[in-house]
Amino acid sequence: MMHADNLATKTPRQLLDYLHSRQTEMRTMLEELVLAESPSTVAASQQKVLALLQQALEQRGYRVRRIRGRQTGGHLLAIPNIRRKSNLGDRSEAQPIQLLLGHCDTVWPLGTLAKMPLYLRQGKMYGPGIYDMKAGLVQTIFALEAVNGFSPQVTPVILINSDEEIGSYESTPQIRRLAKTAERAFVMEPSLGATGKLKTRRKGVGEFTVRIIGQAAHAGLEPEKGVSAILELSFVVQKLFQLNDPQRGITVNVGTIDGGIRPNVVAPESQAVVDVRVLHLEDVPRIESTILGLQPTTPDTQLIIEGKIERPPMEKTPGNQKLWQLAQQAASELGIEIESGTAGGSSDGNLTSLYTPTLDGLGAVGDAAHAPGEFIYLDQIVERAALLARLLLAPPLKEKNHEQ
Repeated sequence: MMHADNLATKTPRQLLDYLHSRQTEMRTMLEELVLAESPSTVAASQQKVLALLQQALEQRGYRVRRIRGRQTGGHLLAIPNIRRKSNLGDRSEAQPIQLLLGHCDTVWPLGTLAKMPLYLRQGKMYGPGIYDMKAGLVQTIFALEAVNGFSPQVTPVILINSDEEIGSYESTPQIRRLAKTAERAFVMEPSLGATGKLKTRRKGVGEFTVRIIGQAAHAGLEPEKGVSAILELSFVVQKLFQLNDPQRGITVNVGTIDGGIRPNVVAPESQAVVDVRVLHLEDVPRIESTILGLQPTTPDTQLIIEGKIERPPMEKTPGNQKLWQLAQQAASELGIEIESGTAGGSSDGNLTSLYTPTLDGLGAVGDAAHAPGEFIYLDQIVERAALLARLLLAPPLKEKNHEQ
């Protein structure tokens, strides 16, 4: 674990005292963001929340560039508005960068506030998208404010995308480019569980579609001329569930099935959509090849299988572990307790972890992401913002992850 004198000179008490003094402003900004509904699938809805974030970053001395989306609401890229070389510019005398990554899109459709309003009760603030992950964005903004004037040795660069909840399909090239350049990455997704665990491991996630072609026939008059795609699907489903391996952290779930025309017709076609989660990167090729290579059991049926593991696992790499140790030290200095955990879901941290040390789950402490009753513990946003601020002041790790 790194020694305390390796962190910059701004004391933990100064950070906490300053952020406590800004708690009212943090709450105000959080309310504004939550009231700006921003479902991933409605590109126009992103403009208000992105404008609020752009204004907040510019007020804190950052140059913000809007990256227009083709089918999404686009993204924000922000760098400090100072004359300092970084890895985004001249690399000959480059100061390393640290990537702060978050998203402003939510899973909630427009109009959700009417039935799931923003309100505070017994220290918990409720609202659509508040936990995943608008409170994490507020913590990011105020952590950056708290370290203003202290010249971090590693330049903060912020990317906020608007398509994370639908797979980051447009923002992935930007995330990959920045991760390859960054010295480390902090992902402001919500923490894990009621105790607010940081996420040091995440499962990789993929989706596969299995389509089966058979032959239609009258089920009463000429059943022998038919080939049931549904019968073949029953064999395929069993093969898929046999791939589950809890000890290896592999879960394969046939989530939906469909098929057939009418009860009196031998089904000419059927389909299954399969969710796959993998904990270890080395298992990805085997699971992909096994699913894509499934062969029919029923004669004269055809299998058409598409899909892949789109987000690789986030593993406990040496670089990731060093970042976790740094977080433990920072938390100890702030007088707070943190734990680590493994998330079954994925985030953009799965991608950054391929290239640079990554720590995920630095956002809000709360519960019920993607569910009615989503909430955060309002008093925890100060502590978590202070934890991020302390990490931003840490010196370079001089560590990279797997790929370059």
